[in-house]
Amino acid sequence: MDQLFSLKGKTIVITGGTGVLGSEWAGYLSKNSANVIVLGRTQEEAETAKSQLAEKGLSVEAYPCDVTNEAACNNIAQQIKAKYGNIDVLINAAGGNMKGATIAADQSLLDSDTDALRTIINLNYIGTYLAIKAFLPQFIEAKKGTIINISSMSAEKPLTRVMGYSSSKAAINNLTQWLAVEFAQKYGSGIRVNAIAPGFFLTAQNKELLTNTDGTYTERAHLIIDNTPMNRFGEPSDLLGAMHFLCSDASQFVTGTILPVDGGFSAFSGV
Repeated sequence: MDQLFSLKGKTIVITGGTGVLGSEWAGYLSKNSANVIVLGRTQEEAETAKSQLAEKGLSVEAYPCDVTNEAACNNIAQQIKAKYGNIDVLINAAGGNMKGATIAADQSLLDSDTDALRTIINLNYIGTYLAIKAFLPQFIEAKKGTIINISSMSAEKPLTRVMGYSSSKAAINNLTQWLAVEFAQKYGSGIRVNAIAPGFFLTAQNKELLTNTDGTYTERAHLIIDNTPMNRFGEPSDLLGAMHFLCSDASQFVTGTILPVDGGFSAFSGV
């Protein structure tokens, strides 16, 4: 049984591995004897993440890659294959949100920014698609591989205000399930595609929506807590068990699954 959960020797690539959650996963997976490769949007971001983990005694490799650029994705996939061989796991953690694709309480759809919406869909959806497309030849060659996408609570139940983010994460759910079927039918059971749907975590992306300038919770934050049965925001470490399971051979018959890690938010009716 222990062997099923072992990550020793697995080569794992994390796009967006420089963020709060991505860097947490990178450190954990490295600590569990995986060979971890972090991709950041710029060389500086990638090197900073690598240095911060090194200060904790954790070793990862780091490279720059703009996941919205197809040539950049293809180049990094080839570079990694040449140096490390075929990868075992691809975690698509690159993503985010921005003003313009968000409708403030005192705004309407008429105030939305079309270019901002395109940017968010490009980052969250196209960035995931391009990374998968770039590394897929390695999985096909090896006849095995694991892809883990990052969904959101806003995919199943669209949240107020975050229009662009919700739309793009709903598309991630559909892509995850579509590719799970596509790959299993065309390449066999060795290539699996799943997603983790985090609940509410305090990150740089949602800080303005959930905290006031003095650090106290906003009305929206209190509403989230009130609708989360565990009565708290998630901690980055809360996602590690789900990530470990999906990376490991213990999940070898799991594909097309969207796994919520949300403190019960998706199960609660509000009553």
